[in-house]
Amino acid sequence: MYHQNHHHHHLHLPCLHCHPQSYIRMVQYMIERCLLLHMNRQQCVKALAKYASIRPCITVTVWKELQKENRGFFEAYFHAISQYKPFMGSRNVGHCFIDLIGHSGYYIQREHRFQRKKRFWK
Repeated sequence: MYHQNHHHHHLHLPCLHCHPQSYIRMVQYMIERCLLLHMNRQQCVKALAKYASIRPCITVTVWKELQKENRGFFEAYFHAISQYKPFMGSRNVGHCFIDLIGHSGYYIQREHRFQRKKRFWK
């Protein structure tokens, strides 16, 4: 199954088909973590595919939506990252990325609990 990462983490990630909203929010959260590492879209797509088993087409779609909703931010972001050399080598990116997405387990659990509570409020 593609929604579980068996290689690097034992996170129980939401399933795209069972919980599409949670899954998309998780991908958005992970893209935001990639932005903290000064990654461009291609690097982000590769990192999410390798370390979180997120399909590239999903990452690209979420990235495009974020870019559409936040044009000003992305224009400034692309300008900023084009001015600087990457601050870390490719060997270190994996470790930093794993540390950053490690927090997504907390995010996912918190999000899932919130959704359950939300049902009772309706």
